[in-house]
Amino acid sequence: MRHSLALACAFLALVASYPATPVAAQSATVDLRILAINDFHGYLRASSGGIRIADPTDKTKRITVPAGGSEHMASLVKELSEGHKNTIFVAAGDLIGASPLLSAMFHDEPTIESLSMMGLALASVGNHEFDEGKDELKRMQDGGCHPVDQCRGPHPFSGAKFHYLAASTVATATGKTVFPPYEIREFDGIPIAFIGLTLKGTSGIISPASAAGLEFRDEAETVNALVPEIKARGVEAIVVLIHEGGYPTGDYNECPEISGAIVDIVKKFDRAVDLVISGHTHQPYVCEIDGRLVTSADKYGTLVTAIDVRLDAKSRDIVSAKADNVIVRSNTLPKDPEQTALIAAYDTLAAPIANRRAGSVTATLSRVPNAAGESALGDIVADAQLAATMAAANGGAVVAFTNPGGLRADLAAKDDGEVTYADVFASQPFRNQLVTLTLSGSQITMMLEQQWLDPKRPRILQVSKGFSYAFDDTRPFGDRVITNSMSLNGEAIVPAKSYRVTVNNYLSTGGDGFTALTQGAAQQFGSYDSDALYAYFQANSPISPTPVDRIKRSTEAK
Repeated sequence: MRHSLALACAFLALVASYPATPVAAQSATVDLRILAINDFHGYLRASSGGIRIADPTDKTKRITVPAGGSEHMASLVKELSEGHKNTIFVAAGDLIGASPLLSAMFHDEPTIESLSMMGLALASVGNHEFDEGKDELKRMQDGGCHPVDQCRGPHPFSGAKFHYLAASTVATATGKTVFPPYEIREFDGIPIAFIGLTLKGTSGIISPASAAGLEFRDEAETVNALVPEIKARGVEAIVVLIHEGGYPTGDYNECPEISGAIVDIVKKFDRAVDLVISGHTHQPYVCEIDGRLVTSADKYGTLVTAIDVRLDAKSRDIVSAKADNVIVRSNTLPKDPEQTALIAAYDTLAAPIANRRAGSVTATLSRVPNAAGESALGDIVADAQLAATMAAANGGAVVAFTNPGGLRADLAAKDDGEVTYADVFASQPFRNQLVTLTLSGSQITMMLEQQWLDPKRPRILQVSKGFSYAFDDTRPFGDRVITNSMSLNGEAIVPAKSYRVTVNNYLSTGGDGFTALTQGAAQQFGSYDSDALYAYFQANSPISPTPVDRIKRSTEAK
């Protein structure tokens, strides 16, 4: 009996000598809210297009909701952060580039300042971050005056307070990435790695000059190669910010199905990747791909994605994640006073130019293409470029072509029909210079065939009045243009004949893969595309949409 009692006492003493492990500590979790945007494109003021969503009262119909603008977004970011101990605000590229005049006039300095004021922490680079080259992008990060236009803003530009990430963008001269590939942030002692990168096809959709000296590597290979390094630093939770996306079905917060490049990329990611925040395709979605949450917040600041992540304190990994795309309702959210003051400061300098009357429209000139890839806005833009370069002294052009990616906003019909310089600039924001060059008829055919270099995303050039042709996209690549349908002012295009053709300088250097244009002879540079459109409005207003029938999609073999 005494022996048993002694054993019991010894056992209790032994147990007491070890520290207790509370049950709660074994299952402790840390909550984190990630707020995300993509493809802001300098829209400090809300786009006139808002966001199209399913009608809540009738899901078979769609409605337009006024949305966007930095004043309202800043208020929503604050609202979505309230009550959350751990938050971080991130982005998936194209914050700048293809921007409206208010931002573009100052080389997107206002946008960088605006997002910094909102508390943006990290952003992947996108293709448009490289529109003015890597050195200008580094200036966006570090600050300082523009090398040509100098300091034009209301105050010195100090650069971004957030950090750009560029895991797949390598400077060929050094073999190093132009920005860090990832950044690790800690939340209640648990580290998370954020990897940022743009699509591997970036070099094909920026100007050759901007792509010079840069290599854009495969997305999945880049991310997977970083995983061992990140894990070696004791990090289990990995979030990818990628400027590449997909095309979903369903409403802005749904994803019954999704197609596009992002699907295969996510499937190739190492299983260590927990969450993917995407962009580039200007689509809103909350999807599950290969068992992982994949999100996108539309474009132009119409949405902020609120992602609630739960981290396990023991495994230090993400154990759950759910997302909600929240509309930046510009008609109900309050205006953030700091953003209002920032816009006002730049507006004071921009307004005299922005508010100049260009002319008027009788109806909206839409950039939305028809089945053949032609749009009402594309027709007018091409006509404007032809008008600016027809005179012998200006190049002697007989036809003009422009790339659809350069058309960034509809020219909307307001109540009075008035169109300002700011409106014109918003539709053509790259400020590309017009170039008139000589091509043979066969080179024009070659150029048109190159519209299908990417068969999943053909780039149908917009054409000026007088030129017409038909194509059959069921034919093999290189034989899709129906050559005997090509005509200019009623006369057939002759393969051996020379024609003076106007394009912009982006296309003339082989942008979007149109390498046939690099063979053009006797180049003559002219005005900027937005200025040509402004002049066209001044000379021809009021302007109405023309019949969209210059390009025909053949029904042959269908």
